[in-house]
Formats: sequence, structure tokens, C-alpha cells
Amino acid sequence: MPIATPEVYNEMLDRAKAGKFAYPAINVTSSQTLNAALRGFAEAESDGIVQISTGGAEFLGGQYSKDMVTGAVALAEYAHVLAEKYPVNIALHTDHCPKDKLDGYVRPLIAISEERVKAGRNPLFQSHMWDGSAETLADNLSIAQELLERAHAAKIILEVEITPTGGEEDGVSHEINDELYTTVDDAIRTAEALGLGEKGRYLLAASFGNVHGVYKPGNVVLRPELLKELSEGVAARFGKPASPGPFDFVFHGGSGSTEQEIQTALENGVVKMNLDTDTQYAFTRPVAGHMFQNYDGVLKVDGEVGNKKAYDPRTWGKLAEAGMAARVVEATQNLRSAGNKIK
Repeated sequence: MPIATPEVYNEMLDRAKAGKFAYPAINVTSSQTLNAALRGFAEAESDGIVQISTGGAEFLGGQYSKDMVTGAVALAEYAHVLAEKYPVNIALHTDHCPKDKLDGYVRPLIAISEERVKAGRNPLFQSHMWDGSAETLADNLSIAQELLERAHAAKIILEVEITPTGGEEDGVSHEINDELYTTVDDAIRTAEALGLGEKGRYLLAASFGNVHGVYKPGNVVLRPELLKELSEGVAARFGKPASPGPFDFVFHGGSGSTEQEIQTALENGVVKMNLDTDTQYAFTRPVAGHMFQNYDGVLKVDGEVGNKKAYDPRTWGKLAEAGMAARVVEATQNLRSAGNKIK
């Protein structure tokens, strides 16, 4: 199927919310990791989301110029061609973009989609994330209002992060402390500024103790039940039904979460869960194993010539793709999206 149209993407999110499941949002940094993500979704018969962070886009742009927009556009265009060979719907998204990178990343990408839509085409990306968690909530929402207006006109969904996620990702870091929990007042102020759909659809990355990166179970205190409190508080304030809830929530820092934490999050309105750390490891681990097991083949040891078949990037690249694809399948099963593709 081709990359999801705006209408299909909205249908995907509606189905997830109504069915209490979520789509894995898989960070990719290359054509190989893109293939792995698409393969995983196809094998699981799950629609899904592929996303590119600022660091991923810079890497994709090549180390000569490190141009984020070029990198993101190049992989998005490639994805539009490649996705037609996979029997699932895929939405393209850009991950965490802080204030100092908006002019070098999200705003130019929105402009590209604006031109495409004016020409009668669909947007290049289906959603973009504005990460204003390092700003005051007032400044965060002010910028979000500007971006939401532009995104809505270009048939794009905006993702906003209103309070910090702990840990570090692409240079944006927050301490792990009590500020990692969004309050009902934060949620109400967000609804007041951005509306509840009438100004454009947006995804909300609310914080319930989330932490980016690697951590062992028990080292982070997640409270996904907090999402229900946010929904009920906003629903009461604006006279909306508390179920299925006024927000489309996003689960950040999902790697390493327990099955129970994930299930509670799904029951409380999460429709998208980001995965990067776990899929990075799933991609790299088979490569490491191949290199250790074929040491004298991938290196020219003691004047020998090595084994071309061992160091051919296609040899270990196929193993990496399979490893990451399997982790994507696991994610779709955990998030209940497996077997739920739009027919």
C-alpha cells in the first residue's frame, strides 16, 4: 500500500483509540532500518508509524553536510516508493524537535508539505512533533498554536510534548524527578490553547514518569493510570465524554516498559508508542554476533585476505534487518495492533 493519506492516518488513529490499541512508532536512520520496520509491520499484519528524529535526519543527510531537511526528505521520498510493496498502511512522522531546531527541521518540512497540498498532492509527512518540554508551558503552547494552524492547513497532524520526558534523546535531556508527571492543570491549559480537535488534530505526549534510553525494570516509576486522570479532568472542564477521552496520547520512552504498564496505558487512551532503544539493539546485536563469530573473515588477519562473503554488508545487513523486524513484530503484539491493519 502507499504511504497513508491524511484520511487513512486519521482512520488509523480513530481505530486505535476505539479499539484500545496503539501503533508502534519506530525510529529509523537508514534505508536498512526502514526496511526492517516495514517488514516487521507487514509480518505482523499491523499498520504502523515510521519516524525520523533530528539526529536521525542529520545522519541520513550524510556526514559531509549533515543537513536534517535533506536527510528527512530523502528517506521520506524513498519510503513513499518502497511502502507500495508492503501490504500495510504506514504513516511518516518526525520525532522530537526542540525550539532551537524548528527553523532547521520542522518548519521547512511543513513548508514542503504546504506546497505539495497546494499542488493537489498529499503531504510528505503525515505528522510532526514539536518538543517544547524544555520551555515554559506558556511558550510551549504559543509555538504549538502557530505550528498547529500550519499543520492543519497542510493536512498534517501535530504532536506536542507539554511536560518533560526524562533521560536524553538527540541532545534534549531532562532530569528524572517529580516534574515528569503532567498535571490536570497542564492538560486543561493545553486544551484551552489548542482546542479539542476543532483547531486541528494533535497527539499529546503527556508525561507519566517516562524516561528515554536504557533502564532496567524498577528503575523508573511509570504511572500510566495518570492519563485517565488527565482525560477525566479535561472532559469535566469542557463538558466532553470521559470515554474514549478528549486526547490522543503518545507513550514516550517505551523501551523497557513492563507488559502491565503498556496495557494500562492502552486502556487510558495511548494510540502511539515510540520505540528506539530496543529496536536499535535488535538491529545491532546480530551484527555484533556475526562479527565475533566471523572475526577472521571480516578482518584481514595476519596478512590473509579475509572472506568477502563474511564482510559483505549484505550478509550482516540481512541479519540486522531480521533482528529488528522481529522486535517490531513483538511491539505490535504488545500494543495489540498486530492483525489490526485496515483492510
